[in-house]
Amino acid sequence: MQTDPGGLYGRQKITALVHRTTIPAEDGTRDGDLLNRDFTAPKPNRSWAMDFTYVRTRAGWVYVALVVDVFSLRIIGWHAPTTKHVELAVVPLRMSLWERDRQGHPIQPQQLRAHSDAGSQYVSLAYTEKLALDGIAPSIGSIGDAYDCQSVSAWFRKGCVPGGGVISRVSSVGSST
Repeated sequence: MQTDPGGLYGRQKITALVHRTTIPAEDGTRDGDLLNRDFTAPKPNRSWAMDFTYVRTRAGWVYVALVVDVFSLRIIGWHAPTTKHVELAVVPLRMSLWERDRQGHPIQPQQLRAHSDAGSQYVSLAYTEKLALDGIAPSIGSIGDAYDCQSVSAWFRKGCVPGGGVISRVSSVGSST
């Protein structure tokens, strides 16, 4: 079998040559969509939306993960690494919990829903264990509903990335949030 696609091929040929990096669970189960596209909340710490986007800098790409409280539409946690490892989702979650506790408004177990897409970072063992440990209900957007959490990253890009273009330094990404 040829492993170097070296020329132009159709979709079937490329699909045969490319290895899959994400394989769904055999049972096909995943957490349900607890928000059902209702991005409102009666008060803080009831629904948080999570997503990440990428930002081009002169030094390369930076991935920016955000946690937004749906009630206030305020960024309460963020992380801007240069890789898409599981920490991309876990660090802003921890930051959000710490920030709410520091402000004197800790989350109450079984009261908060954490909504994200089904990206590997948000269904990872480390992330889901952290949610369970803190009594946070996981919520994953429905299949084929990629726009659910994209509004979080689009809102960030519109408000924090000048002109939606290039940021000069990686460290400037953190200043933007």
